[in-house]
Amino acid sequence: MAAGPQEKMSKNGMQHYLLFLAFVVVFSYVGFQFIIPAAVQGAVLALFKPHDERLRENFVAIVPKLHAVKTDNFKGSLPAGAKLKPYIKTDYIFDFTSESRSERMDGYTKGTGEWVVKANGEGGLGESAIILEPIIGFTVLSLAFGFTTAIFVTFFLPVGIGYMASKVEREIGHTKSKIRLQTGFADEVVDLLVMPDTDLSALEPHQVRSSFKFVWERTSTDDEDLASTHGRRPLRFEEVFTPEVDLVDFRSEVLLLRIKEFFSDFVVKEIVDTKNGIAWSRNRIHFMKGLRLYMSHHFTEKYSNNVTGFAYAGAAILIVVIGVRGLKFIPPTKPSLILASISLEGTMLALLAFTLIYTEEEERMDKMMKKMEDANHSQLETMKDVSVDIHSMADALVGETSDLIKRKVEMAIAEALASDENVKRVVSDKVAEKIIIAMRQAFPERS
Repeated sequence: MAAGPQEKMSKNGMQHYLLFLAFVVVFSYVGFQFIIPAAVQGAVLALFKPHDERLRENFVAIVPKLHAVKTDNFKGSLPAGAKLKPYIKTDYIFDFTSESRSERMDGYTKGTGEWVVKANGEGGLGESAIILEPIIGFTVLSLAFGFTTAIFVTFFLPVGIGYMASKVEREIGHTKSKIRLQTGFADEVVDLLVMPDTDLSALEPHQVRSSFKFVWERTSTDDEDLASTHGRRPLRFEEVFTPEVDLVDFRSEVLLLRIKEFFSDFVVKEIVDTKNGIAWSRNRIHFMKGLRLYMSHHFTEKYSNNVTGFAYAGAAILIVVIGVRGLKFIPPTKPSLILASISLEGTMLALLAFTLIYTEEEERMDKMMKKMEDANHSQLETMKDVSVDIHSMADALVGETSDLIKRKVEMAIAEALASDENVKRVVSDKVAEKIIIAMRQAFPERS
């Protein structure tokens, strides 16, 4: 069994953050120095290489990361410190080196750390060369690459040093706590519900019988209660949970369905994702299961609005940069700032899309209406039963009250007749009343 609610869920320590930051820096540097230049170079060469057959035959790598159309002076290699002008033609130049170039010595101008892309032939980029500044245009992209790679790598590290490993491990405990609060199940019941299939199949039915029966009784639906009230026999736990039952199938096909109907789809998803998260903690190859647990039950719940805000902020920056470009403050031959804003917005939109993938869907409206209808129907039936009971009790009370009043009256009359003084007083009062009435009738004027 897994640990109970007292299980330790430590927060990330300084070692997690430092190692994660080191991974981000290292992988960002690798992306900036090697991966992004190779990707950009391959894309540019594939899109804008010469279409003319004669030029394409002479389009070769003059030096590493520099492609151009060679002249007859180029013999396959250049001497150390040689200038490029005698060896290349300036119609097609794809220079991704970090060295500076000059018009007089090399046939084109380029500063240190800049890239030059020039293709003024058919299907090219025009007569002017495009100057790219990688430090501006690709820093955001390289940071995104480094951050993503660091996230991926720390999934496979031990919990003591792995940033994401620690977060997912802690989220397993948090989600189990949420299941306890939402369902009211005991710790041992929750542990059985989120136990991996291999562990559950190794148990005997008598070891889980009491816990599974508790879940069965706790998730009794209104239909079963109404069936029992109206004389119909509901399905009993003993009829389903037989000694030959497969525990894994019973949990997934019976108990989880009852939990889904009694509580909600979200509780079942929490149970399933927690079970998969525990499977990830035992075999890190299944890192997507751990990622789903963290994204669905922590990140999307806590940071979804932040991600949406970042996406809008990136869109605002992109609109401003494009507007400035339209006002000619950014020359068309230096699009590095535009590339940076596009990279920023693309990264934010990718993060937003990734967040939406793991955002739990809202429960369908028709299912919600059906549950409300069933709940109202159950309440009406209950109110009818209560009304009948109240009428029965009222009738009984009224009957008892009538008998009580009759007995009280009879007792009062009997007590009055049992006393001679009471009888004489009543008779004298009646005789005096009769005499007064007779005298009024005999002497009307005087009266």
